[in-house]
Amino acid sequence: MMERDDWQFPWSHGWPEIDRAGMIEVDRRMVGSYGIALEKMMENAGRALATLAWRRWLAAHGAPRATVLAGSGGNGGGALVAARRLAAWGAGVEIVLSRPAAALAPVPAAQLASLVAMGIAPVDVPGEGADLILDGLVGYSLAGAPDGRLAGLIAWANASGTPILALDVPSGFDAATGRVAASIIAAAATLTLALPKRGLSDPALRRAVGDLYLSDISVLPQLFSGLAGPIRPPAFRGEDILRIG
Repeated sequence: MMERDDWQFPWSHGWPEIDRAGMIEVDRRMVGSYGIALEKMMENAGRALATLAWRRWLAAHGAPRATVLAGSGGNGGGALVAARRLAAWGAGVEIVLSRPAAALAPVPAAQLASLVAMGIAPVDVPGEGADLILDGLVGYSLAGAPDGRLAGLIAWANASGTPILALDVPSGFDAATGRVAASIIAAAATLTLALPKRGLSDPALRRAVGDLYLSDISVLPQLFSGLAGPIRPPAFRGEDILRIG
């Protein structure tokens, strides 16, 4: 599979990190204190994922194809936003869900409904020949090791030989501990959201994380500074996405 090496986002170093409990608090305050809905943050995350996918991998192909692996929660919703964006930009998109469509949370379900209205329905078995796989199976909410269909999709992606771009964390990464499960995506790159999740920069996890990017999903500086710590907010300054590792 061909990958563009001549295009990169700016580098940055020394970013603060956050764990699962911290991100749960960020999400709670975004909605409860600032009125920025989950749908807006999901749209921002999915747009950034599509942008990175397109510029680093898919733009090099005349008829690009992407397989989108989506879970039932927020991480899956962001991947489905990316699928919609990529389809609108002319890519062939295949969607594979880790659980039945009826099991999706309300916001991801609405994203899937938009795709179905575009004529893009999920398939049960992923096909071959994609130029990129988007991993949106499970994000910072992972509890326990992946099993069942989730583990099967992780194994399929890793064995495919296709580059994998993970959203927020590679599926199988435990954001509460910074450790990885036995079953984990081996990503070529990870686009983490708002702040790097604690442990992603560990050199020992490079095989799972790949190149590390950070995306602005509109978390306000006041929110970061109000967290325990406090946390110095990232200075994106006109860039929605930064390469940080």
